[in-house]
Amino acid sequence: MSATELATADLPSGDPIPSSAPPAPVPSPKPFPIRALLAAAPSNADAFLAHLQRCLQTPSGIDTTLLLICYASRLSASALEALTRPAIRRSADKLLAIAASLPPSATLVFSARMLPGGGVAAILELAKRLRALSVLLSDARTFLRLWGLLNMYFWARRLVLSRNAGEAQEKDGAGSQREDRVERAISWVQMSACVVFQALENGAYLSSKGVLGWSAATQRKAGLWSARFWAAFVGVEVGRLFYESHRRGLRTREEKFAGGKTAAQVQRDEIEWGDAWKKSVARNLAWAPLTVHWSLEQGLLGEMAIGALASIPGVIQMRDLWRRTAE
Repeated sequence: MSATELATADLPSGDPIPSSAPPAPVPSPKPFPIRALLAAAPSNADAFLAHLQRCLQTPSGIDTTLLLICYASRLSASALEALTRPAIRRSADKLLAIAASLPPSATLVFSARMLPGGGVAAILELAKRLRALSVLLSDARTFLRLWGLLNMYFWARRLVLSRNAGEAQEKDGAGSQREDRVERAISWVQMSACVVFQALENGAYLSSKGVLGWSAATQRKAGLWSARFWAAFVGVEVGRLFYESHRRGLRTREEKFAGGKTAAQVQRDEIEWGDAWKKSVARNLAWAPLTVHWSLEQGLLGEMAIGALASIPGVIQMRDLWRRTAE
C-alpha cells in the first residue's frame, strides 16, 4: 500500500518588473465559464464512472464501497432525525398545551396543521429511506462474506507453510531470516478468531433466511458471540500493530539499508510504512468500540455514534481503493 504522494507546485518564473513601470491595468472579471463547465461535465462524469467501475472489479473493492455507503447513509439518517427532533418536540408541546387548556368534557380533534411542517415530514421520509438503504447494504455485505471461510482455509495454509519454512531456517542456522515466533502466534490467534466469527455469522445469517434451522434465540446468541470473536480479533490486531512498531524501531542500520538502499529510499519507505501503520491503527480503533457494542445484549452506542465510527474505516479504505485504482 503506497503512501500519499505529495503534490508540488512551482512558482511562475519570469523577469522582475522594473519599479518605474506603470501599474498594470486590472483585468475586468470574466464571466463564470458555464459553457466550458457544462461541456466538460460529460467527460468528468465518464471519468468518475470509469474509476468507480474499476473500484468494483474485485470483491474487496465492492465491500469497501458498500461499507462507505452503508454507514454514511446510516450516519446521515441519524443526523436528519436529530435535526427534526426539536421541531417535533415543539409540536408535541403545543398539542399538550392545547389539550391541557381544554375542559375535561371537550373533544380534541387533530388536524394536519397541528403536525410539523411539510419540510420536516420530507426530512423524516428521507431519513427513513437512507436507513432502509443502510439495512439493505449491511445485508448485502453479510451475504458477500459467506465465502469468508474459504479465505480462512488459505490463510491457515499460508501459516502452516510459513511455520515449516521457519523451522527449516532454524535448522540451517539462518537466525537473521528467522520468523518472529510472537508474530506467528498472533497470526494463529487472529486466524482462529476469524474462523469462529465467520462460522457463527454464516450460521446465524443462513438461519435467518430459512436455509439452516437455528432458532431465533440461537441466532441471536450466535450473533453476539460472532461479534465477540470479532472484537477479540480487533484487540489482538491493535496489539500486533504496536508490537510491529516496537520491532521496527529496534532495527539496526544494516537492516534498514539492506539490499543497497539509499538514504532517500529508506526515508521514503519509512514514510510509506508510517502512513499505512497510522491508517491501520485508526481503522481498528474505530472498529473496537463498535465490536464491543455489538457484543452486548443492550448495546453501548447510539445510532449516530455507530454511523460516525464505522464511517472512519469506510473513508480510509475508500481513499486507498480510489488511489490504487487510479490510472
